[in-house]
Amino acid sequence: MTDKYREAIASFSPIGDDAAVKAAVEKILAEHKAENLNSDVYKFLFNTIDLTTLKSTDSPQSVAEFVDRVNAFDEEYPELNNVAAICVYPNFAQVVRTVLDVSGVDVCCVSGCFPSSQSFIEVKVAETALAIEGGADEIDIVLNLGNFLSNDYQEVCDEIEELKSACRGRKLKVILETGALKTAENIRAASILALYSGADFLKTSTGKEYPGASLEACYVMARCIKEYHEKTGRMVGFKAAGGIATTDDAVAYYTIIKEVLGEQWLSNEYFRIGASRLANSILTDILGQPTKFF
Repeated sequence: MTDKYREAIASFSPIGDDAAVKAAVEKILAEHKAENLNSDVYKFLFNTIDLTTLKSTDSPQSVAEFVDRVNAFDEEYPELNNVAAICVYPNFAQVVRTVLDVSGVDVCCVSGCFPSSQSFIEVKVAETALAIEGGADEIDIVLNLGNFLSNDYQEVCDEIEELKSACRGRKLKVILETGALKTAENIRAASILALYSGADFLKTSTGKEYPGASLEACYVMARCIKEYHEKTGRMVGFKAAGGIATTDDAVAYYTIIKEVLGEQWLSNEYFRIGASRLANSILTDILGQPTKFF
């Protein structure tokens, strides 16, 4: 007996096994990555960064100082576009909103009991609503891995839909935690469920308990986003996160998105990289000298 969740998954084109996905990624990078190793791409990538601090030692003071660096960037590098967003725990949404002076930088909060997603749905909804009330423009939640791996797809989707509603029209990024899902087929199925549950972005990883982003996961997610767009007309963004620390890493993700999804997705409205170390690496390559601004 089938249900609407399995029917949705079955309606998408097969992705191939893990080896086929790895080969597809290697082919794209071999043919196209070199052409993207240039200053224009580096400047674009800097403007896609969700500059992130998610430490147990974060405090109102440390987060305010973190935001002040973003404010100062506009003054010190007026010729460059700033980062896309500042990503913090939800209890710091109001701090970021209060201290942030520059335009064009969003306030992003992880929510829904990040990074485990293990709590009562009421707690997740309340946390999300409080983050929005505090000034968050974007919410990053983790797909319920336990329910997904137990094949309880209805619970997975119901939860995403409820948290999407709590966002009150703000962007919802759904983290698949691809390092826990492991296989291309699992990543494909999770992507499709998140897309049909209202995700505005698919995000690879939390960068916490499991392996972070991988180019293979990026490829599978991008393929699903593309087919979903063809079926529905709705554009959904992609965010890579977890271990992306160098310009070369970032260019590889850019190359996959450009080749699978196309130029339409090459704006920070639809392409993001969640990172803390990456900003200085890209700045160093743009400016041609070691730079540690953030």
